[in-house]
Amino acid sequence: MARIGRPAGLVLLALGPVLAAAYAGAGHLGVRAAVRAQIADPKWEGGTIDDSGMTSTGTDAWQMILLTALLAGLVALAYLVIGLLLRRPRRGRTALLVVSGVLVLPYTLVFAVALINPARALAGLTGQSGFVAGLPGWQSYAAYLILIGGLAQAAGMVMAAADGRRAAAAGKGQESPQSSAAEARS
Repeated sequence: MARIGRPAGLVLLALGPVLAAAYAGAGHLGVRAAVRAQIADPKWEGGTIDDSGMTSTGTDAWQMILLTALLAGLVALAYLVIGLLLRRPRRGRTALLVVSGVLVLPYTLVFAVALINPARALAGLTGQSGFVAGLPGWQSYAAYLILIGGLAQAAGMVMAAADGRRAAAAGKGQESPQSSAAEARS
């Protein structure tokens, strides 16, 4: 039965970075749609359009979304590494759990920023009604990809910690007296 939990825990740990990238992709698609609507809006007074076809509002909104996704991805990668290290039956598991507890704060802050919807907020501040109207309805829900990734990684961390505990318990039962004496000296 332990074999079933191992791949599932790894998959859950890997979902964090994957869903952070999905958030970035969804944000890019949403901003592209909003830029097309902004350019087509008769109230648009014109402005600079860069080589990629983005307006200045679109570029700024995309940079905010990208920064949010990068921060979420970095925290998710840290959780992935911690989860992989927790699976090992070695010492230092308590420190890893403490670090993972501290990393909840940046994950929460990134989700809060994503939930505010930087693209809509930035366009609202600059008065770009065509941009705001062009944002797809689903774009606001993309922030929940970060939340789902964080919750999946939390479940994966629990599974990884349980696997590591089982491995440590199995290792203690199979130790020879010579190996435990050598370990005590080091």
